[in-house]
Amino acid sequence: MPEPSVHEAIDRALGNLARLQAEDGAWPGDYGGPMFLLPMYLALCHAVGRLPDAARRADMVRYFENVQHEDGSLGLHAEDARGSMFTTALWYVGLRILGQRSDAPRLARMRRWIQENGTPLGAASWGKFTLCLLGLYDWRGIHALPPELWLLPRSAPLHPGRFWCHCRQVYLPMAWLYGQRSAVPPDPLILDLRDELYGGRWATIDWPSQRDTAAANDVYRPPTAALGAANVAVDALGRVTPGALRRRALDEVFEHILYEDRVTGWLDIGPVNKVLNAFVHHFREPGGEYAQRSFAACDAYLWAGHDGTKMQGYNSSQLWDTAFALQAILAAGGGEGRMLERAHGYLRDNQILEDVPEAERHYRHPSRGGWPFSNRQHGWPITDCTAEGLKCALALEGRFEPAIPTGLLRDSVKLILSWQNEDGGWATYERQRGGAWLEALNPSQVFGDIMVDYSYVECTSACVQALVRAQSRFGRDPEVASAIERGVGFLRGKQRAEGGFEGSWGVCFSYGSWFAVTGLRAAGVPGDDPAVARACAFLLERQHADGSWGEHGDSCREHAWIDAPGAAVQTAWSLMSLVRAGHPSAEAQARAARWLAERQDADGSWPREPLVGVFNRTCLINYDNYRHYFPLWALAEWSQRAAVR
Repeated sequence: MPEPSVHEAIDRALGNLARLQAEDGAWPGDYGGPMFLLPMYLALCHAVGRLPDAARRADMVRYFENVQHEDGSLGLHAEDARGSMFTTALWYVGLRILGQRSDAPRLARMRRWIQENGTPLGAASWGKFTLCLLGLYDWRGIHALPPELWLLPRSAPLHPGRFWCHCRQVYLPMAWLYGQRSAVPPDPLILDLRDELYGGRWATIDWPSQRDTAAANDVYRPPTAALGAANVAVDALGRVTPGALRRRALDEVFEHILYEDRVTGWLDIGPVNKVLNAFVHHFREPGGEYAQRSFAACDAYLWAGHDGTKMQGYNSSQLWDTAFALQAILAAGGGEGRMLERAHGYLRDNQILEDVPEAERHYRHPSRGGWPFSNRQHGWPITDCTAEGLKCALALEGRFEPAIPTGLLRDSVKLILSWQNEDGGWATYERQRGGAWLEALNPSQVFGDIMVDYSYVECTSACVQALVRAQSRFGRDPEVASAIERGVGFLRGKQRAEGGFEGSWGVCFSYGSWFAVTGLRAAGVPGDDPAVARACAFLLERQHADGSWGEHGDSCREHAWIDAPGAAVQTAWSLMSLVRAGHPSAEAQARAARWLAERQDADGSWPREPLVGVFNRTCLINYDNYRHYFPLWALAEWSQRAAVR
């Protein structure tokens, strides 16, 4: 039988979730971590002449003070031990915009690091681009970003409509801004920054020769020969592009920018294109209606955290967190009824009810019946968010009014089916539209896997699970059954030789293996199937003597498990993998459950630990709510299984 301490931990965790739930039924939480976002926003603030108020400015400085390295640098993300020229240069500018003096000790250390590591001439491409907008890097020093790509036939292999939507939506405003060579007029601060960043050498820099200059720590994905050839071609074409064609391309690009703004309630898909779209509106019509609305919407991305004010990687993670919190509560026996009812209300009120207008014209997949990562206003449905939302909706069906209409639940199933790729897996927002060869043209330097929307273990597992639940609710359907079978085939094909499954949106093999095992088991794969058994053996080999699991964030960069001190969330994922597999490792599971119960704080939460979210291989991101519900979920499922042994 489970130890009483585990039951007490479950009760405390349920009480903690009840206290943290917002009035609208969601669980808001910190989704910060990337270090390039806030200084990009501050660059926009300087351009439009609207700085945050004094209290917020001070809290932004406090955040910086909590993440700066001793040598003065900053990493790509808040826990990155490697100094990045990309983020350090942008943060130096951001702090000066916030009113910090250049002779302040922290800035002096930053400036020394910047000078010793090659100056912003070696910043990754997004850093150079942002500096161009402020007149702190010359447009001649970056490769062309031709807006004319958006005029290509849709069938063209390089048409941006084939790119992953985040890539597409970031390079869309970049193309407009590059096409106009937009930059704020130099003012005294900008002139001072030119001297401070480049050691007084601004006037003598040979900008065209710096296009491929990159600091070592800013290069995760080195430029390929294909990218080099493409850059030579677009640079040459840019010199002979007729003015009329450029104007037509800029008009086309702007129409797509404005469309993205309008169909997302001015939130846009993420913070980078949100800021860049706002720059476009500012340069096109300073102080105009679009510029004001776009700038105001940036506020949705700011978060006042325990360590200071930062910019989040999305306008929120609320739907995602609510779906997982709901499943943890249900696994623990339901919790307080009002908590479930309010969460169901958030789920119901944030399902997407209609497709966006002119979807095909703007490269958008259908949306009706989907769920987003954050809220309905944002409006971009995602495969795994839709799957988790559907699972919760079916689990709560008939319990609360007003209900989610059955027709919308069926629409969710149709949408999930429409997203499945030819390889049997599911990507994030859309089906994969371009070949993996496009990754050879990745210009970001700091990120991996950004060019197309690949199939992922996590998304595939979530969709398989949701379709299995849908079959239980609506009856067996040959199309659904075939999709599940193909999804299982994709998951099997992703298992590594050592038995684990690599995750792409969490750190890393503990996350991917949890999803893979869960998806396989949901589809009816037995626990003694070799794929499931090997995944469990992989995890058991990496369990610590105290019962915990811990995996370093660099596992994502290196594509290999890198051990780390025990962490509650990764221990929860690993424990749930064993429990769901029906693995006979009772003693190992009991040790993990005891470790989780002992790790819990008195208020029912678990301590803050290293970041366990990630995107594009290199950038860790904070899912703060994970520590509130994943350990609860694991203890609840282990407790149920232990009770029947």
